[in-house]
Formats: sequence, C-alpha cells, structure tokens
Amino acid sequence: MTNDPGPEALDAYSEVVTRVARTVLPSVASVAVRNARGAGGGSASVITPDGFLLTSAHVVEGVDPPVDVVDAAFTDGTTVRADVVGRDPLSDLAVLHARGDVPDPVEFGDASRLQVGQLVVALGNPLGLAGSVTAGIVSALGRSLPTRAGRVVDEVVQTDAALNPGNSGGVLADARGRMVGVNTAVAGVGLGLAVPVNSTTREIVGALMSTGRFRRAWLGVAGAQVPLPPAVAAKVGTPTGMQVAGVVEGSPAAAAGLHRGDLVISLAGELVTSTTQIQRRMVEGAIDRPVEITVWRNGALVDVVVVPRELA
Repeated sequence: MTNDPGPEALDAYSEVVTRVARTVLPSVASVAVRNARGAGGGSASVITPDGFLLTSAHVVEGVDPPVDVVDAAFTDGTTVRADVVGRDPLSDLAVLHARGDVPDPVEFGDASRLQVGQLVVALGNPLGLAGSVTAGIVSALGRSLPTRAGRVVDEVVQTDAALNPGNSGGVLADARGRMVGVNTAVAGVGLGLAVPVNSTTREIVGALMSTGRFRRAWLGVAGAQVPLPPAVAAKVGTPTGMQVAGVVEGSPAAAAGLHRGDLVISLAGELVTSTTQIQRRMVEGAIDRPVEITVWRNGALVDVVVVPRELA
C-alpha cells in the first residue's frame, strides 16, 4: 500500500490552479507609483466594469493627485493611468479609478466561508515580476494584523502561498477564482497575510467608491484582553474581558465616566472578550448613538452610557 496521491491528484491540483490563473490573472494589474518621495509599486485588481480597482492603502500611501502618478499595467498589455479615489489606512484598503478601459472585474467571494486547509491562489506582481501566481492553503483564520495607522484588522487570512514585496494589493482567490482576500503583508518565510473579503470589506470598499472615505465611530478607550476574576467570570458567563488600559482626555469614554482599570463586560448587551469586538462595532451607524457599556468596578457591575463620536 502507498499513500502517494498519484498523478491524478496532482493533475487535479494543477487543473484548479491553472483555471484560477486563467480566470483571475487578466484582472490583476501591476501598479507603479511615482511621487515626491520616489517610486514604488504593488498590485491591484479590477472590481467593477467601469474601472474601479482595489489595492492596499500602503501601496498608494502619500499619493497626492494630480501631481503624483499611479499607472496600472495588465498582462494583456493594457496600461492605464489611475486616480486614487479613496483610502482607508485603518483597514489597509484603497480604491483607484482607471482613466481608460480595463479588463473584466474579478468576482468577489466570502472569506467568512473559508476553512483551514482550503486551497487558495495568490496573484500579483512580487518583486516587480508581473503576472505571478503562487498557490497554497489557508494556514489559519482569525488572525489580527496591526496597520500602519495604529488599528488592528481582524479576521485576517493566513496562507502559505508565497508572498513577496509587490504582492500587496493583489488577489487571494479560492478554487473557483473568487477573490477572498487582498494580499497585504509578508509575516515571515512561508507565512503571508491577506485582508479578508467579507461583508465589512465590501462596506468599506463601497464607501470609498462613493465618498472617498469610510466613517468610523470612536470611543477613546484603549484596552487589553485579561482573564476575569473567577467570581466575575461565573457571574457573567465568560472567562475573559477587556480591561481599560487608558482613556483619552475629552473623549466619549471619558465623558461617560469610564476609568482605567474598569473591566468591560458587555457592549450593547453583547459580551466583550477582546478589543476587536468593540472595534468591530465602531462603524458609521454607531456615530452619535448612545450605547450602554457594562463594566466591573470595585466589586460590582456598573452600567454607563457612551455616545461615540466620528473618528477624525
């Protein structure tokens, strides 16, 4: 007996990867950026028939139109100048709009349906090598990625598909050729990360396309996940909570009376076990809307009402 998968399995793997490459690669551009700080680049993908492209915010960081230039080049030889219409450094996403015709858009998938071990294909332009394709698996889900803007992108996809500088902004696709991630970082040898394409991502992209920005709510509180005292954990039904490490002076949290050392138990009735749960709720719809936060303070549960403001 042998565990060799045989040529049939290898051929099936090759068939999937080559099909994804044929389907997706025409929609992926090599992006060249030239501004006062020099030249740089990355990747981008066409996401609408009328010329919107999606890339990583750090790929076009510092671009100031019309002085600065962004050029997108596709594998079929099409080259087009593009304008930055919106950037969201907090999610490391940016949207461009081409000034001319572009290939057909890539289809969006849903990263929330990915499973560990699932085949994924990364397409982009690593090290300036246009039209490159690598394949691997989903190594892990639910990772967190700190951005240059100081916020954490959650639900990040980890893959062992080879990623290198220049892949940022490129496509992470599933076996059906649907975009499930935007390649954004190389964390180490054999370890790449991608911002997930999910309902939150689509909301951000839609806002960037229509208004050039994505509005977020702000509390003005910093914290860290900590184990709850046994008595508290038994009372609220969770072993961890978020301890307030700092409150910004003049912030909504300060106005509501939150203090350093408070243990945040719930937000709007939802148990809080980490800072990302609070961050996830701080979207446009939360701006100027009172929300109840329950904290453990001095041996008792205390309810406070906070009115988040728009993050400037």
